[in-house]
Amino acid sequence: MKTLTLAAIRCSLVFTAVTGSLVSIQPAQAYTVTLQQMGANVVANGSGAINLTGLTFFSSGIDFTARIRAGVGVIITGPPGGSGDVDLYTGFTGPTSFGSGFFFFPNTGSGDIVGIDAQSFGGLLAVPPGYLSGAALSDSMTFNNATLASLGVTPGTYIWSWGTGLPNQNFTLVIGGAGVPDGGSTVSLLGCALLGLTALRRKLSC
Repeated sequence: MKTLTLAAIRCSLVFTAVTGSLVSIQPAQAYTVTLQQMGANVVANGSGAINLTGLTFFSSGIDFTARIRAGVGVIITGPPGGSGDVDLYTGFTGPTSFGSGFFFFPNTGSGDIVGIDAQSFGGLLAVPPGYLSGAALSDSMTFNNATLASLGVTPGTYIWSWGTGLPNQNFTLVIGGAGVPDGGSTVSLLGCALLGLTALRRKLSC
């Protein structure tokens, strides 16, 4: 009885430690914009971080304002109007469009100016002036009395990437969805670990 009790305690501790570690795994969140229909409006929300490693600095102080132009792969989130000063980088690859729409400017917006221009000068990534690589970014913009169709965007997930595959070396646009699935890798990892732990508990008779 004493042996079984010690085995049960040992098994419980192992199970708690491993499952606790799995739950605490939080994949780095790269910068992602979701463009969704919300009532009578279309809302874009951006958040995450950008790793500038692998990009080439192009210019700064350019007047970039919040807007969308799906036909040439442009989406810039943040407050409308204003100076729109940014730092621009080149060196990414990805889709050159995400629909057929022309220029549309938001009615309201807030936060950081961040965006992709997929075609100009071979492609430009815009970040706030003096942006520190890896720092958190957050912004939004709203198009009143609009639909995804009226903006000429095509629902789907669009990814621009660069570098060698390090965390946050990509910019993702999700149109018509709430976020980017992780491909099931996290769920699969957790499932396999739990199966292994179940087998361990049976072996230890706990």
